[in-house]
Amino acid sequence: MPREFPPEFDAAFRARLRDLFCWRRDVRRFRGDALPLGVLERLIDIACTAPSVGLSQPWRFVVVEDATRRQAILANFEAANAEALGAYSGERAQRYAALKLAGLREAPCHLAVFADRDTSVGHALGRRTMPETAEYSTVTAIFSLWLAARAEGLGVGWVSILDPTAIAAALEVPAAWRFIGYFCIGYPEAADDCPELERAGWEQRRPAAESIVRR
Repeated sequence: MPREFPPEFDAAFRARLRDLFCWRRDVRRFRGDALPLGVLERLIDIACTAPSVGLSQPWRFVVVEDATRRQAILANFEAANAEALGAYSGERAQRYAALKLAGLREAPCHLAVFADRDTSVGHALGRRTMPETAEYSTVTAIFSLWLAARAEGLGVGWVSILDPTAIAAALEVPAAWRFIGYFCIGYPEAADDCPELERAGWEQRRPAAESIVRR
C-alpha cells in the first residue's frame, strides 16, 4: 500500500501521543527480564532521527555490558549518593535516604550517552557562538529514545548522581566526548502516570502556565 505523504496526524493520534508523553516516567524499579533481541538497536535508531544543530548528530551511545564496568558505575553512584545525602539534614535527609534513585542492580540494559563536541559532521554550523548545542542535540535524541521505549512497554531511568569524569574513565571514551547521562532500560515493575518523586512527596509538578513569560 503506498505511503501517504505527508502523513496526516488526526485528533485520535494526537490524543494517543499525549498519552505517551504523560505515561513516560523516570523508572527506578525494574523486572529482570532481558530485552528482546534487536529492541535496543531499534530504540537507538529512532533516537538518531532527533534534530541536531547543523545536522551534526553528535550523540554517542555506549552499551555497557561488561560486569566490571557496571560494578564501577554502581560504586560511583553509591559514593556520589552518600555525598549528596550529606547535603540534607533532618526530615529532608530521612526522606532522601528513603528514595530509590537508581535501578542499576536490576535493569538488564545499561546505556551511557555522550556528546562529541569535536565532531566535524555538520561543519560546525550553528555551533560557533553556542558550542553547547551539541549537548542540547544529544538530549533531544535521549528524549526520543525515552518515548520510543515507553511505546514498547519499556521503562527508562536517568541516573544523574554520578561523577562524569569517573564515568568517562570507566568506559574509556575519547576525551572530546562529554558525558550527558547514564540510563537503565528494562521492563518496569509497574506503570504510573505520576512521577515517583511526586508520589513520594518530594516535589510536585507545576502547571505549564507558571513556566511561560511573555514580552
